[in-house]
Amino acid sequence: MRTLRVGFWLGLGVALSFATASLAQMPVYREAGPVPPALAKAKTIFISNAGSDSGLFPEPFSGDPDRAYSEFYAALAANRYYALVDDPAMADLVLELRLTAPDGPSNPSKQNGASDPLPMFRLVIYNGRTHYVLWTVTRSVDFAILQKTHDKNLDAALADVLNQFLNIAGRPAAPAH
Repeated sequence: MRTLRVGFWLGLGVALSFATASLAQMPVYREAGPVPPALAKAKTIFISNAGSDSGLFPEPFSGDPDRAYSEFYAALAANRYYALVDDPAMADLVLELRLTAPDGPSNPSKQNGASDPLPMFRLVIYNGRTHYVLWTVTRSVDFAILQKTHDKNLDAALADVLNQFLNIAGRPAAPAH
């Protein structure tokens, strides 16, 4: 029994030593990393509709699966920071917008009270010339019970995605409407 106890404490001490050493090597977050210059230099954008996962339209959100794309396109066009082009080969940046409904437990009673994950916007920003991912913006759509509130939350999340993109690109955020 004594040998078992000594082994336990010795093992715990070694594990803590490794944990302390690995934490000591992690850099402390001081400032954000650099933003790719292509984001600030861009003048033309192509917006790609990566769609919406099934089960989101017409409930809990009203409209159709292209609603988010259409609203995002209109909002970016209204800002007039960029020329929107209809050919990705002519764009400095390609923005791929998708509304996802992550898989999750469908029956909370079987998952110890866990609920389905929230729908989420994912905006992937590609360099139009190299096709490499430059940045990704994600934003969950807040939970709601009423469809009117679902729609309001969808619009707020989409506006936040647009404002995050504009902020990263060094453009003033769109005013709230």
